[in-house]
Amino acid sequence: MPRAIASAQIAFGLVAIPVKLFSAAESSERISFNMLHKDCGSRIQQQLFCPKDERTIDRSEVVKGYEFSKGQYVLFSEEEIKSLEEKATQTIEITEFLPSTEIDPIFFSKAYYLGPDRGGDRAYTLLSKALQETGRWALAKYAARGKQYLTILRPLGKGLVMQQLYYPSEIRSIDELDLSDAPVKDNELKMAIQLAEMGATEEFHPENYRDEQAERTRALIQRKIEGEEITSLASEEPRAQVIDLMEALRASLGGGSRAASSPSSSRAAKSAPAKMPVRTEEKRKPAKPAARKAAPAAKSKAR
Repeated sequence: MPRAIASAQIAFGLVAIPVKLFSAAESSERISFNMLHKDCGSRIQQQLFCPKDERTIDRSEVVKGYEFSKGQYVLFSEEEIKSLEEKATQTIEITEFLPSTEIDPIFFSKAYYLGPDRGGDRAYTLLSKALQETGRWALAKYAARGKQYLTILRPLGKGLVMQQLYYPSEIRSIDELDLSDAPVKDNELKMAIQLAEMGATEEFHPENYRDEQAERTRALIQRKIEGEEITSLASEEPRAQVIDLMEALRASLGGGSRAASSPSSSRAAKSAPAKMPVRTEEKRKPAKPAARKAAPAAKSKAR
């Protein structure tokens, strides 16, 4: 059973639901390296150094300041900084219910699981099911650790997730980028759609993926623990730059010079085995008159 990192209550209208917060991410899975003294292997300590006095200073000599102009600071005492912090109320205050499609994932920040606290099981389940049935998420405000957070409550399985959101001022606009409006040919678009259709799935299965780099790192660490010397791995040769977009699309679709022109044909190709082209002989005997009459019917049937 994971340990709760905080307690809170969800409030909307006259309803209050006591909940516990749990971290949704597993920090123990992260691989980190410590800084050691090369000569003796001891873990080093960071010290505070004043370049003007050219000496190491103690933390008691440190004050905090805000740079309002280049090289100019206004100083704040610890009491003044604490007065600026948001008062923690431990209340997740729902302000509105929005369709789940209205919030772009770019606003998503940290996620926390919410579990019912003592006496809140029934109301917790009721809120979770109401969000599932309506297809809506609850937008809420939450104050903790001296800050105020904008969050959403969304259903996940039988439970609830509190997802912290970035404020609009924290999100850069994509319009700041120099985005080209290059013309796209119809046949290029059709082939790109066909390529997307070939790899299309209807469900997300994250269990099919794993952090391969982390696995390689752990394996190398284990080899080092066992005393093995590790040499640098051969780097992958860079791929050649693709100049012809159509040739790249054809190669992605299977490398033929003839590619199907619609998404429906790609779906059919996935379900049916590929057929070899029929060979025709160079010299053929003249067809009989009866065969020539039957040819149009056979051609229309083939269509």
